[in-house]
Amino acid sequence: MFILVGCARDAMAGRVDGRLDIYWVDVEGGAATLIVTPLDECVLIDTGNPGLRDASRINHAITDLAKLRAVDHMIITHYHRDHYGGAEVLSRLLPIHNVYDNGVFEGMRDNPGKKYFEFACKHRHVIQPGDIIPLRQDESAKVQWKLQCLGARTTFVDPDSINAKNNETARALHFPKNRDGSDNANSVVMLLRFGKFQFFDGGDLTWNQEKRLVHPFNLVGEVDVYQVTHHGLDSSNNPIVLKSLKPRVAIMNNGHEKGCMPEVFANLKETSSLKAIYQVHKNLRPDGRTNNVPDEFIANHEPAENCRGHHIKLSVAPDGMTYTVSIPARNHLSTYMTE
Repeated sequence: MFILVGCARDAMAGRVDGRLDIYWVDVEGGAATLIVTPLDECVLIDTGNPGLRDASRINHAITDLAKLRAVDHMIITHYHRDHYGGAEVLSRLLPIHNVYDNGVFEGMRDNPGKKYFEFACKHRHVIQPGDIIPLRQDESAKVQWKLQCLGARTTFVDPDSINAKNNETARALHFPKNRDGSDNANSVVMLLRFGKFQFFDGGDLTWNQEKRLVHPFNLVGEVDVYQVTHHGLDSSNNPIVLKSLKPRVAIMNNGHEKGCMPEVFANLKETSSLKAIYQVHKNLRPDGRTNNVPDEFIANHEPAENCRGHHIKLSVAPDGMTYTVSIPARNHLSTYMTE
């Protein structure tokens, strides 16, 4: 169920209200997701494209919206420019404490280069399936929180280590597609828990790898919020994932002509668990007339050259029982129950 309330505005996060906040920063078809804990510790998953535009938008989200002055943890899901490209410029705008990525590994398909591997930060870590990002906890808080890696470099967490449930019956939902030979298949997969609330970010994980994530064991479980994988491209977003995760809200960080593909849009609309779908951008391709949600659920309606880079924000209540999605630029705000 969901409850519509009030009008949208950005409130300061963290210690002020005990909420956990997530921001989807518009990086014009790339990816940048900012998580801020109730202790004002932030995690940035991906950094958008190279250049000043995307790094500046991320910097604005961190310093002006979240009122923070550093990146505590940066996770780079894979080595494509629209995911790692803004990191080097951002490192010149803000201190970065910890970076987690796939490192240099055998069979690495795409090398981000010297500038990426040498940008300024305090510590670098090669992330492993099962790793838990060391977020500070508040023992007096109503709930605890955890951000865990479920997969990296086409390897997934041991199902026994997380008590994953058998999902053999989901086999019929999968049909194979041609393997994506790029670095998308190596994407780092993250699951955030805040009390009962759960949020999934799979980077650009590809179709056949997605099947391994939920079959024969569902390594994710059911989630409240699903970040639409790979910007809504149809080399990802396997229906076996949607039917297994049963998300209640989906948020797509697409571009005005990138992502939000007809097959993905149709699969999302047919996912019975979904109460709402949000888009960072309106799809302005010729198929956009039928492949868009209502305008109030879309942050940006213009092409990139005219876009002001409006964000989507999600705030989870201190008890983890409700969460509110807002688009301040559209005066949209909806509150949903965790299930």
